[in-house]
Amino acid sequence: MPLVGTDDLRDALLALLGDAPGAAVEGLRRLSGGASRETWAFDVSGEGGRQELILQRLRPGASASSSGVGVETEAALLRAAAAYGVPVAGVVASDDGGVLGSAGMVVERLPGETIARKLLRDDEWAVARGRLGAQVGAATAAIHDIPVDTVPGLAPADQLAQYRAVLDELGEPHPAFELGFRWLEANRPRVNPLCVVHGDLRMGNLLVDHDGLRAVLDWELAHLGDPLEDLGWFCVRAWRFGSPLPAGGVTTREALVEAYEVASGRSVDLEVLRWWEVLGTLKWGVICVMQAWSHLSGVTRSVELATIGRRVCENEWDVLGLLPGGPRPRPDVPASVPTAALHDRPTLPELVEAVREWVDDDVRAGTEGRLSFHARVAVNALRMVERELALEPGLARAHADRLARLGCTDDRELSARIRAGAYDDRADEVRSLVAASVHDKLLVANPGWIDDD
Repeated sequence: MPLVGTDDLRDALLALLGDAPGAAVEGLRRLSGGASRETWAFDVSGEGGRQELILQRLRPGASASSSGVGVETEAALLRAAAAYGVPVAGVVASDDGGVLGSAGMVVERLPGETIARKLLRDDEWAVARGRLGAQVGAATAAIHDIPVDTVPGLAPADQLAQYRAVLDELGEPHPAFELGFRWLEANRPRVNPLCVVHGDLRMGNLLVDHDGLRAVLDWELAHLGDPLEDLGWFCVRAWRFGSPLPAGGVTTREALVEAYEVASGRSVDLEVLRWWEVLGTLKWGVICVMQAWSHLSGVTRSVELATIGRRVCENEWDVLGLLPGGPRPRPDVPASVPTAALHDRPTLPELVEAVREWVDDDVRAGTEGRLSFHARVAVNALRMVERELALEPGLARAHADRLARLGCTDDRELSARIRAGAYDDRADEVRSLVAASVHDKLLVANPGWIDDD
């Protein structure tokens, strides 16, 4: 049955870890909580000394199917990964829920940093940053060496079919993604033998110390798939955090591939890697749509998830840029049409500006941790509102004009026609017009994404 309060959880952890005489759980504190899992840090002291540990537990009431491979399967996978030379946190104990109230595992708490922006920008991490590309290549090769029958419960997944189905289920049209899906389907590479795939190998899921890679974290999306899936996902632009280096912000694609080939003995075709990078970029865009719908549907109301919905156009822009067909256009910004004033000052933009300044100057300064982070997200959201107020209705009129040139009334109709192949004889024109509309969305959502391209 579910545990109530931290005292119950302390007792359960002692029972899971052996409840040795004199042992005590100290410093139990919750670090984070996603839609399906929660993470706790704690120490165990006793006659054998002190252990610094992490508990990952399925959130009580959450379904096991919402947590990827499941906590127990993930624990088994971590043990197998350690046996095959992958740097991971050691598993101390796992439980099917009979002790902890829901399935969970306890692992070593290792020193290091996971925040990508720090790792990619701060001088403190310069040495480690220079080593990461080769280390990630070697670690990825070790992951793919784990025999596929070592851990029961890992299933193959056709990522292209899976994320098309997800986008269809959400019912939100994205013409740029339809162009991506169509190119991916037409250019599927030869299927490599299935191997264990981490599924979320990126900056943010790597623990780094001053010597470089310390551990690969967060294995809940592991499955059986093509080995290039992990390498392509690592190269998705979103995980570079502004760095000009295309592979995780730490190295080049060529250097990553070379390290992987040396460690694995497998050869990698860079054009096939590009296919997987396109798929990874499109996949992250669909995941952003999913996260926004978690907020919009009321499942998890969150300013962070709401704002992520406006990041979808970053991925649309990147998908179009990765497809063959030349550079994307940089169209002129349509002018807004001034309207007669009805309301008193401050105007709507001035009101939004006032709220944004208060959140930025007072709320962020007076908070820390997760609350400060969400205040920064709120500031970004308010900046989007300011830019949209300044640029509309010019952007909307320009988008309507583009749709009319293609004989469509809205994005849903355009998406359906792209999927049906109705514009295959006008591919360059359609791509250019879709890119122009994505460009305009970025002018509101994140104009820096265009400038840093």
